[in-house]
Amino acid sequence: MSGQQTQAVDSPAVEVILAQPRGFCAGVDRAIEIVERALQTHGAPVYVRHEIVHNKFVVQDLRAKGAVFVKELDEIPPDALVVFSAHGVSRQVQDEAKTRGFRVFDATCPLVTKVHVEVAKMRAAGLEVIMIGHEGHPEVEGTLGQSKDGMHLVETVADVEQLQVLNPEKLAFVTQTTLSVDDAAVVAQALRQRFPGIQEPKKSDICYATQNRQDAVKLMSQQCDLVLVVGSANSSNSNRLREVAARLGVDAYLIDGPDAIEPQWLVDKQHVGITAGASAPEVLVQDVVARLKSLGAISVRTMDGLQENVSFPLPKGLSTKTVS
Repeated sequence: MSGQQTQAVDSPAVEVILAQPRGFCAGVDRAIEIVERALQTHGAPVYVRHEIVHNKFVVQDLRAKGAVFVKELDEIPPDALVVFSAHGVSRQVQDEAKTRGFRVFDATCPLVTKVHVEVAKMRAAGLEVIMIGHEGHPEVEGTLGQSKDGMHLVETVADVEQLQVLNPEKLAFVTQTTLSVDDAAVVAQALRQRFPGIQEPKKSDICYATQNRQDAVKLMSQQCDLVLVVGSANSSNSNRLREVAARLGVDAYLIDGPDAIEPQWLVDKQHVGITAGASAPEVLVQDVVARLKSLGAISVRTMDGLQENVSFPLPKGLSTKTVS
């Protein structure tokens, strides 16, 4: 942003506070590594159905290395190597890939796969399945597509009130992994109240990384008068982080990177919190810190928080080579 002023007007000395944890989760790490190892092992091009993760910077970086991102499988030439995104795909997409003879590496997050397995078990038990999630999100489409029928989607309490099912006594629900913990709890409670016998997963479907990052933002927001969330506009978990801060009464913005920062945001602000969605790389966080320093920030500290040590294995055929 070369023409932009470099000093926030009438702003006191600004402290930058970094949330902990923030940024990449194990599922995103795994998905990106799958694409990079596929490129290293098999060469370009490697076709990726949908964005591997919802982050513009990550997608641009992989595209420069030889990844080709497509919306649907019919855009891919025969005998190609294909990677499914971290959000997961429907049974129909899996079957189509087999029919077309593609070699597939599945980068679906294992925590999304967990939900797919739950859906299969619930349907096998004769239960209709209600998913709490955002319509049109790739993860939601993939999960709803685990069964040809018997699936419903709700996003709000109003959706629950209007829902029509075949048998109120034979229901179960699952949840998109990247929802607001608080919002999902409200909708889940509405389902329990309307359908007292509804079954649910033994453990919440909202993933550990989503929960941890939202918890960290709640703590950080108590110390801040401005929160910047590094993440792309189509990232569900990044949007939820901004909403968590905003609901606590803090000015909050979702930004792709440092160039999106407006100097006037810092006017009369003393404590600026930064977090990053689970698909946003740490390099962008550090670029944002550098931008804030150029606008007058004088100190940076990282909050105490959880140190995540989760990791997921790579698919067979990619786990023996190392990426340089």
